[in-house]
Amino acid sequence: MREMTIRLQTDGNKCLYEQIYEHIKKEIREGKLLAGERLPSTRSLAEQLQVARTTVDYAYTQLLSEGYIEARPYKGYFVCALEELMQLETEQGSWGISQTGEFQGRRTFQGGEVYSGAEGIERGTGKDFGVREENTEEESCIREILYDFSPNGIDMTGFPFSVWKKITKNILNDGNSELFSQGEPQGDYDLRLTISRYLHSSRGVNCVPEQIIVGAGNDYLLMLLEKILGRHVRIAMENPTYKRAYRIFQSFAYEIVTVDTDENGMLVSRLEQEKAAAVYVMPSHQFPTGAVMPIGRRTELLKWAAGEPGRYLIEDDYDSEFRYRGKPIPSLQASDEQGRVIYLGTFSKSIAPAIRVSYMVLPDTLLERYYRDCGFYSCTVSRIDQRILNEFIRGGYFERHLNKMRKCYRGKHELLLECLKPFEERFRISGEHAGLHLLLTARNAVSEKELLKTAEEKGVRVYGLSDSLVSENASAGKATVLLGFGGLSGSRITEGVERLKEAWL
Repeated sequence: MREMTIRLQTDGNKCLYEQIYEHIKKEIREGKLLAGERLPSTRSLAEQLQVARTTVDYAYTQLLSEGYIEARPYKGYFVCALEELMQLETEQGSWGISQTGEFQGRRTFQGGEVYSGAEGIERGTGKDFGVREENTEEESCIREILYDFSPNGIDMTGFPFSVWKKITKNILNDGNSELFSQGEPQGDYDLRLTISRYLHSSRGVNCVPEQIIVGAGNDYLLMLLEKILGRHVRIAMENPTYKRAYRIFQSFAYEIVTVDTDENGMLVSRLEQEKAAAVYVMPSHQFPTGAVMPIGRRTELLKWAAGEPGRYLIEDDYDSEFRYRGKPIPSLQASDEQGRVIYLGTFSKSIAPAIRVSYMVLPDTLLERYYRDCGFYSCTVSRIDQRILNEFIRGGYFERHLNKMRKCYRGKHELLLECLKPFEERFRISGEHAGLHLLLTARNAVSEKELLKTAEEKGVRVYGLSDSLVSENASAGKATVLLGFGGLSGSRITEGVERLKEAWL
């Protein structure tokens, strides 16, 4: 509950209670009063405004009748959650604000470029929630999105908050003063040892703690990798690819070349033509295509890397924990006998995005460069967070959580596939073996833009494959959209697909 500043006009035409009513209504509609926020009591607000209590009662009664607020017995008055997004007009664009206070719109600046409210932290396009459109009268509006099939959404309902809280409390109560001192640059040894054991058992990664570097997200680790590999490196990337990594490499002095993919991943036969020194790949579950690279193609990659000194493969194994058909596929690093694979992983998908703990496994051939050129960089992850994560994994809680989430996501995955059966005549479904999203590729000549637009008209947000393309040459294909299911409940998956039926079938 907070104090409320309302300027009352005593010499105007409007009654005092009407002015209070309109002020609170406006604050709610503009998102300045959030859903669930408690309003001042009628007594305290009346004292603050120096008006009769009945005046405030009248205002609250009107707000109650219109559904802007609700009365909870013995607790007070609270702001209701509105179903639709409200619009705030600015001189240069439109902003949408939800009742949770999150930015939900986007803004058009000079030159027509559109910026979303937040970049996608994990695999996803980073798109905004509300959509700004220009109609024939050049008026703008924010369309209501009811179902967002974001490929970077995850389900937090199953997160063991009580366990995490208990571990945190125990660590802080133990009086571990060393946790407040500066730790090792690579991350605490105990956590690196735990990660090395986990990677070996789950992904077949062969490493020791000395090869592991812990960092706050892959962004930091990739920037660190630039210092290790050096400047002016020619790097090859899949096309389409994880656009955030592409932008990070663009910010370096790297020369980026793109290599097209097929159903088995990157076309290794074209690497020799590109004369690259490093390759960024996602062999276990390519984003966004969902392709799983077979052993034959992996062998080709490793053979290419061993062909000349100084060649390296950067393996991004971002969501290998979630596989629904067949046995888990070992990492590319597990087959590396020449020390040419740099392995990247994260706990953001398997635990929570806010954990922001990633790790990089360097081959022995690059460790000396790391100690020489980067050994003075401090670890970017709090030692307290490292200790919590270490206890979470060592105590068996992480494994139990993973098993629970695998079951949860498998159920959503199967439900979405079942709901999509009526689409099989007009769409080809792919990427269904692993991960948290599927791909629908149109069999007819419909455009991706048209698919996104008609879905949006039904209140459904889907994501186009073209957002992940970095080369115009690969854009001339069938229209493909991504459907993420991780962040949606089963009922919302069903309801959202029903709306897609109305839009596309």
